[in-house]
Amino acid sequence: MSYRPYQQIERRKSRQIHVGRVPVGGDAPVTVQTMTNTLTHDAQATIAQIRRAEVAGVDIVRVSCPDEASTAALAEIVREVNVPIVADIHFHYKRAIEAAQAGAACLRINPGNIGSPERVREVVRAAREHGCSIRIGVNAGSLERHLLEKYGEPNPEALVESALEHAKILQDHDFHEFKISVKASDVFLAVAAYQQLADACDHPLHIGITEAGGKRAGTVKSAIGLGSLLWAGIGDTVRVSLSAEPEEEVLVGWDILKSLGLRHRGVKIISCPSCARQGFNVIQTVATLEERLAHIETPLSLSIIGCVVNGPGEALMTDIGVTGGGSGRHMVYAAGRQDHTMPAEAMVEHIVDLVEAKAKLIQAEMDTAKAAELAAKTSAVAAE
Repeated sequence: MSYRPYQQIERRKSRQIHVGRVPVGGDAPVTVQTMTNTLTHDAQATIAQIRRAEVAGVDIVRVSCPDEASTAALAEIVREVNVPIVADIHFHYKRAIEAAQAGAACLRINPGNIGSPERVREVVRAAREHGCSIRIGVNAGSLERHLLEKYGEPNPEALVESALEHAKILQDHDFHEFKISVKASDVFLAVAAYQQLADACDHPLHIGITEAGGKRAGTVKSAIGLGSLLWAGIGDTVRVSLSAEPEEEVLVGWDILKSLGLRHRGVKIISCPSCARQGFNVIQTVATLEERLAHIETPLSLSIIGCVVNGPGEALMTDIGVTGGGSGRHMVYAAGRQDHTMPAEAMVEHIVDLVEAKAKLIQAEMDTAKAAELAAKTSAVAAE
């Protein structure tokens, strides 16, 4: 939650659509998406991978459907997971129709690439009949030939023109349940394209830096690009594209959103880089706590600071704080105030216990507030 004016981000106003039960755009929270890398026709492997992404906190999962065997497996996949599934269709319109019939919540397809107007009508008809939304997915690496000839190379104007051309096809069919992405592996190109597209329309935007790279370099690249857009209020759903397992993409996506105060889930650890002043091994302690506290979904903050130089100040900003001390004991802060000391040998277990207890308390308060809000809405409706 943001408490200060300089922490507020004013999000771009966009239309709201739904991907299954998940709202995208409008006043809905920015959602986190990933994509499976299993063979989709191997339903059990794909389901297992999606479930790991669910544990990490994913909101939407995309699966590739390049062949009939993949769309045939889709019904079982949709039935066995708890998040809406986007079926990735490139050119074959029959795969799109099959995916809609199998229960996909969204089709990732560029309507201008699937053939004749009649084929487009069939896909739109299937999407409408089965409650599917559509994602128009423009990529700098696969722009249409006429745009490359016009502009000479992929550039922001070409990506935006492609996106709006595809959007017009759907609008001409009176279909408006779609979002758009204009991805590029070049951060400058992607950010500029999204900025121009955001100014040109009110369609919800799925943002990403495509083919960002491996876990470390791709995380940095995505944080720069997505962070720039989100900070400017642009983006309704995000995907971090890493050469890593899908759950890693989800965790990075959440970390980006939490850093900007746009979503809150789990324990946000603030820790120092450590130095010779540290009263305990900060690096090892934080690594252990990240693993031990990964199961907590309730949002709360924890500061782990190795010495008293910055520790008290950071503790003022967190729910629980720890500062390294002397004589084998360290100070624990609660809501910014000194609370008690703890022995070094019991440090990790003690912090885990404190965080779990605090998470239960915060969750109970959140549940009470939500119940009160629901009761107020029910009363207001009954009074009308």
